[in-house]
Amino acid sequence: MNDKNRVRWIGRTVIGIGLASFFSDLGHETASAILPMFLASIGAAPAALGIIEGVSDAVSSFVKLWAGWFSDRIAARKPMAVSGYVLTAIAKASFAFATSWWYILFGRTVAWIGRGIRGPVRDSILTDAVPAEARGRAFGFDRALDTLGAVLGPVAALWLVGFVSFRTIFLLTLIPGLFAAGVFGWIVRERKRAEVVRQPLRLSLAGFPALFRRYLLAVGFFGAGDFAPTLLIFYAANVFTSAGDSNPSQEAVSLYVCYNVVYALASYPVGSLGDRLGKRNLLLSGYLLSAGVCVGFALLPSTYAMFVLLFSLAGIAIAVQDSLERALAADLLPTRIRGTGYGALAGLNGIGDFLSSTIVGILWTAVSVREGFLFSAILKCAGGLLLLALVPRKPTTND
Repeated sequence: MNDKNRVRWIGRTVIGIGLASFFSDLGHETASAILPMFLASIGAAPAALGIIEGVSDAVSSFVKLWAGWFSDRIAARKPMAVSGYVLTAIAKASFAFATSWWYILFGRTVAWIGRGIRGPVRDSILTDAVPAEARGRAFGFDRALDTLGAVLGPVAALWLVGFVSFRTIFLLTLIPGLFAAGVFGWIVRERKRAEVVRQPLRLSLAGFPALFRRYLLAVGFFGAGDFAPTLLIFYAANVFTSAGDSNPSQEAVSLYVCYNVVYALASYPVGSLGDRLGKRNLLLSGYLLSAGVCVGFALLPSTYAMFVLLFSLAGIAIAVQDSLERALAADLLPTRIRGTGYGALAGLNGIGDFLSSTIVGILWTAVSVREGFLFSAILKCAGGLLLLALVPRKPTTND
């Protein structure tokens, strides 16, 4: 890779998308860090958190599929993304008015509809803005800024929780959320598209290459075990509370900060390594590491030091997954239906989140948390094995 190519991939659009991701995740993670404790304060059970995460992700998955397909049919996609950022910001702030977990379920679902609208559009615009050989770095850069927001969000929550109520913190998340929409609308420049596809969703889905379909199968199995990280915060908080610790909520959130710090630091190097060494094998390693982390939570001692290690490894695993799943998808999709492809990928992940978060929450409540973590590990291993068997190490790009 020569110096010219190293410079050429980063520009106004890549930076603008990264900044929008930063501000959006700053607000999102500030709210997410306190959500488990807020739910506990209003008497919600672990299963409620699993249902909230799962249902909102499931609804979002169908929106992502529609949004990706619809974005292939229109010339200007950026307004869709901006509207998604705005909707997410307002819905997240509305948690301040919740009196039961049912209200949180509704607000979270609306917020995730906004994420569903913007996600495939953002990914398509980012892919179009960089050369094919730099996609791993571009997505890694976006994930790094996104996760920097995810680091500062829980830090802000830890600081704010000592001065204001949970409800006030939810309201304050509106500020970075609207900043994200403004940054995307002002800085990002959408490349003019040579071809606009106006065909039914069914035909767009039928146009996926066979290799991309096999890739979706592997991603789907992994996603069915990939539960929301808020369940890990909830688990840690319960462990520390049972142990009689004086500040269990702060200890649990500090672990999430650790998770996001590692996630942020690993995202760009992972994307760069994927461009150089091959995305498939590195993604496979991330899948297996994620499965190993679940086994660790199920079987290893529940001490703070062990949690620091496991949360850190989980941060590396999610950096690999988020940086390379979409970058590898771009190598497998023709440009004209890339939006639909990203929608299908995100939608499949959303369905997986629904299944995993709901089932893990139910297993935790009805049996024990150990069975929930082991269930997750088995499906993640299955996804990794399918990726190894069905996707070649260096698939041919479509550009």
